[in-house]
Amino acid sequence: MACQRKDSFLWGKAPPKLTSVERRQSEAIKIHKSDLLDDIQKLRLEISGARTAMQNTESIEQKKIMARNRKFFRGKKKFNMDPKKGITYLVENNLLKWTAEAVAEFLYKEEGLNKTAIGNFLGEREEMHLEILQAFVGLHEFSDLNLVQALRQFLWSFRLPGEAQKIDRMMEAFATRYCECNAGVFQSTDTCYILSFAIIMLNTSLHNPNVKDKPNLERFISMNRGINNGQDLPRELLMKLYESIRSEPFKIPEDDGNDLTHTFFNPDREGWLLKMGGRVKTWKRRWFILTDSCLYYFEYTTDKDPIGIIPLENLCVRPDSAKQYCLEIYNPKGQKIKACKTENKGKVVEGKHQSYKLSAANAEERDNWIDAIRASVTKDPFYDLVSLRKRKVISNASS
Repeated sequence: MACQRKDSFLWGKAPPKLTSVERRQSEAIKIHKSDLLDDIQKLRLEISGARTAMQNTESIEQKKIMARNRKFFRGKKKFNMDPKKGITYLVENNLLKWTAEAVAEFLYKEEGLNKTAIGNFLGEREEMHLEILQAFVGLHEFSDLNLVQALRQFLWSFRLPGEAQKIDRMMEAFATRYCECNAGVFQSTDTCYILSFAIIMLNTSLHNPNVKDKPNLERFISMNRGINNGQDLPRELLMKLYESIRSEPFKIPEDDGNDLTHTFFNPDREGWLLKMGGRVKTWKRRWFILTDSCLYYFEYTTDKDPIGIIPLENLCVRPDSAKQYCLEIYNPKGQKIKACKTENKGKVVEGKHQSYKLSAANAEERDNWIDAIRASVTKDPFYDLVSLRKRKVISNASS
């Protein structure tokens, strides 16, 4: 029958009528086909809806991630300007846990943080800061490193602050950690502490071009006699440490992602003063900023970079009669002050002043500047800290 229908169709003849059974089968196929097409269309709509929902969800998540990243970046910038405010911002926005371990890991591993800000934050004396310092130092692995190698690693992770008490706390934590990682190298953490400072000072003496009298090996050995609980350290050990510093100075980390503007964010004092020139004795109006034991001066308040910097280390200040309401910053030893300034062509040169004479608008302002400068003047804290610890070691050894 099927062959006859086919032949009829091919020869142009109308196919014979379907039987009732065949019609029912054909209708069932059509209905099934229609149902399948409906199901396919429904699936397409469901897939499209699911895809749209997924895209919306992804978009929402992406926006949340982007918003979080923006806040995190803002928190890092705040930290670089003011470490405590930056950490507070990150904690309040649930971007950082207020635990010693979490904060220490943030300071140790996060990129783009200002190394000076890290040092200042770690050096604070509040209990939580002390715990953070311990956790931060604990992230360093000093096992099987000599003391110079360990110091290189440690001093690369931040910049030592200028305040003696902060330096003392941080170097005490370092010495304790080094002795934990290298048991038996030194008889006490005091020995490690003193020798660490001796190495830092040796680095300065050997590689600072302003230091003319370079210490040799014998002087380095001599200055460290009796620091190991009254006994001398092995000559071979000191020789190895000396040669390591002599051949390669410490690398001081640059402050990541910042210019000088963060330095002037919260100054000790700022204002207009008249300054007497060095070569030409004329008075020029300059904007002065006192911060971080340095006196910066600018031509205008809007200037980004100073035209001169006067480090106040080991200097003195007093009223002066060169001009009304005048003050003088001077070196009590009569030596030239280690300062720098920018010439007209932008070249930075060493200052030639033996003293700086500045004039305020009135007596009260002059006296306030004198008080602020005196409070900011520092001496090299290393020598005082080491001398104190050496006396302790000698006292303990003789008792």
